Amino acid sequence: MQKSGSRSRTHVAPARLKRFPLTAAICLAFASPAFAQDAATQPAQPAQPTQTTAGQREALVLDTVTVTSQKRSENLQKVPISIEVLGEQKLDELNVTDFEDYVKFLPSVSYQTFGPGFSQIYMRGVASGGDGNHSGSLPSVGVYLDEQPITTIQGPLDLHIYDVARVEALSGPQGTLYGASAQAGALRIITNKPDSGAFAAGYDLELNSVSGGGIGHIEEGFVNVPLSDSAAFRLVGWNQHDAGYIDNKPQDRQFPIRVDDGGTPGDTSDDVRGSWGGVLTNRNCTSNDLLVCTGRAEDDYNDVDTTGARMALRWDINENWAITPMIMGQKAVANGAFFTDREVGDLAISHFYKERSDDRWWQAAMTVEGKIGNFDLTYAYGHLKRDVDVDSDYNDYGFWYDTLASYSAYDDNDNFINPSQYIQGKDRYKKDSHELRLSSPSEDRFRLTAGLFYQDQKHDIEQRYKIDGFGSQYSITGWPDTIWLTKQDREDKDEAIFGEFSYDFIPEVLIGTIGGRHFRSENSLKGFFGFSDGWSSGSSYGESICIEQFGPDPANWPSFNGAPCQIFDKTVKESGNLGKANLTWQITPTKMIYGTWSEGYRPGGINRRGTLPPYLSDYLTNYEMGWKTSWADNRVTFNGSVFHQEWEDFQFSILGANGLTEIKNANQASIDGLEMDVNWAATYNLQIGAGVAFYDAQLTENYCGFTDDAGNPVTDCADPEAPDGTRLPVTPEFKGNIIARYNFTLGSMDAFVQGDVVHVGQRTSDLRILERGILGELDAYTVADFSVGVARNNWSLSMYINNIFDERADIYRFASCAETVCGASGVVPEYPNGQIYTVTNQPRTIGIRFGQKF
Repeated sequence: MQKSGSRSRTHVAPARLKRFPLTAAICLAFASPAFAQDAATQPAQPAQPTQTTAGQREALVLDTVTVTSQKRSENLQKVPISIEVLGEQKLDELNVTDFEDYVKFLPSVSYQTFGPGFSQIYMRGVASGGDGNHSGSLPSVGVYLDEQPITTIQGPLDLHIYDVARVEALSGPQGTLYGASAQAGALRIITNKPDSGAFAAGYDLELNSVSGGGIGHIEEGFVNVPLSDSAAFRLVGWNQHDAGYIDNKPQDRQFPIRVDDGGTPGDTSDDVRGSWGGVLTNRNCTSNDLLVCTGRAEDDYNDVDTTGARMALRWDINENWAITPMIMGQKAVANGAFFTDREVGDLAISHFYKERSDDRWWQAAMTVEGKIGNFDLTYAYGHLKRDVDVDSDYNDYGFWYDTLASYSAYDDNDNFINPSQYIQGKDRYKKDSHELRLSSPSEDRFRLTAGLFYQDQKHDIEQRYKIDGFGSQYSITGWPDTIWLTKQDREDKDEAIFGEFSYDFIPEVLIGTIGGRHFRSENSLKGFFGFSDGWSSGSSYGESICIEQFGPDPANWPSFNGAPCQIFDKTVKESGNLGKANLTWQITPTKMIYGTWSEGYRPGGINRRGTLPPYLSDYLTNYEMGWKTSWADNRVTFNGSVFHQEWEDFQFSILGANGLTEIKNANQASIDGLEMDVNWAATYNLQIGAGVAFYDAQLTENYCGFTDDAGNPVTDCADPEAPDGTRLPVTPEFKGNIIARYNFTLGSMDAFVQGDVVHVGQRTSDLRILERGILGELDAYTVADFSVGVARNNWSLSMYINNIFDERADIYRFASCAETVCGASGVVPEYPNGQIYTVTNQPRTIGIRFGQKF
């Protein structure tokens, strides 16, 4: 399938901003996180306080924040893009150590997660939900470590945040400079680089306790060693133990009793319908034919151990050329589950089989910077290898389908056995990226940034669904106890030529920018999926296809990576163009307004169920007006933007037959929004910041749940699954935060008191009306943190309380199989409301932290 050049568009209603509640006016008085308080790489020194006639000190000005979001170093207040920045100092002040710690302070960002390393990120309401499957849609938000993309299909790397210069959140389509991985925005994690100017070292130690859970700890350290006047080495390491807080409660699960037609006693071959009829328990006990004991009940069982290191070298070859190689690796082992079943209890579930993830990755990167004439040349290379081994309890699937449809499992002698399933998954990722770009001098009236980009992502997928004691006649050939096997190779290629050109119509006053990106993508998926022929003879997938293609003898089947055979091999190719236009008016040196039109896209791909048609690319068009202003001699900054986005043919993932994720192009949607942030150096001692975001995200046509033969969404139907005007899931209508920090002197020590509050509004759990009703709404929540500390000379000591009021946040809600089955109410007495899981936040956590720098 080829797609090139211009593309047809379905008409979307013009932008319409709803009247935002009085909250917006109130928030304007405070508005937006103290993001811009921290210098990024080389912060400008704040002006020294002067003495008033009363002998009191005046307020400091805010620091200058340097960002590289447009592929060159610039003052944040001069960049006509909606950007939120958490600098190194702010990351330390907020005790940020991982993804969930920093994302809550970014109003434009929403997410859903199954646990560490398995988060799906959304920006500005561009969310349909249901993403994250190993053969699902590519992410709509790109995450970068310095210059290199670190996003994989199941989510970005959840790297430990330490010795990081800043986190940048770029809102809206960044298609021209960042391509397919930044349809709705981009997150950039910028590390501290080696410095040949001086030796530096430091370490931090933390001990924390989770309410109702266990004890955690963190050890971190870095050393920066100059090797010469032009070279330096930097080594960073960390070890973290996150305490568990979810209990796996003891429970017995009674399966339905076999139904016999009255034939020979003990002979199950003539049963009309039947099932095991035994009891499954997660207690420690002795098993027999009708009792299976797994011994998995345990308190505080969702602990995580993370260990990693980063090593970088910088060599300034001469005054024009420098090279920075870096290698970084991390291993995170997470036990248990990070969701709860509220029918079982607060922070509790009852699962029966092993739940664990072992996430190991390393990345090698190299950046070369130089000059050709007076042009800056940058080459960035990254190689990422990520291996994830996952064990998952899938007992719900067997229980609910067995209960409702009397599906059964059999041993070698065709006796009924416990049909409970569990999953053993292996995901092997490899990603290589290259970017070469050229930038003209920033002081020129005409400026350009142009480059080439190439990326190749490979994903080796293995998902093995097992039943203990499952009959060999029903198991996948060569895979004992395996009722279902997915063994596939996926490859996503992306190449592009891009450029942005800026011209000062009036030097330093009126600036115009146009940008473009021509892209080509090629996404392929091949391999095996399905049952054995003995279990599902004649099906349209699995071993039935091996027999159809190669005959009944497995010895004649050409193996595919250990699977019985290859049953499909599909590729989708696309090409097209993205554009951007911006006009900026620098009204005064401290006040600027801008208008932007920009586009982003996400490539199409192949469904895991290879018999389904491919899904097509979806596109996002953004119309935005924004402002960046500084007031009171740079004691206050007030930035914001108002925008309208049109999302065309967006990709939507659902659980289809046999629990397989299916991706379809749903239809059209629009998102109207307002984002604002304010930072205020109120006095020499007190700094306050806040951030708010308001969104109105909804369908602009019916979602009927199917496409035509060409893959285009059908929107004219009598009973749509989600009618025109339905609100998009995951994103709240309002998200905001406020941070206040007061610094003072305590004897001979510097001291501080800090508090912050984050509010996330109510969200919907699914796009489809029926499934949304089963899962329920995601309630609004408010989380507050508090910290105090002292410092003297080169050491610091602080204490914090996160989630002071022990709030239970609704982050994500799901069922283990189709919502109409596992979420069905009134069917199973033990689960009158079905079985629904909710991902929540960490309970109240109290910690103490000590650090030194040399």
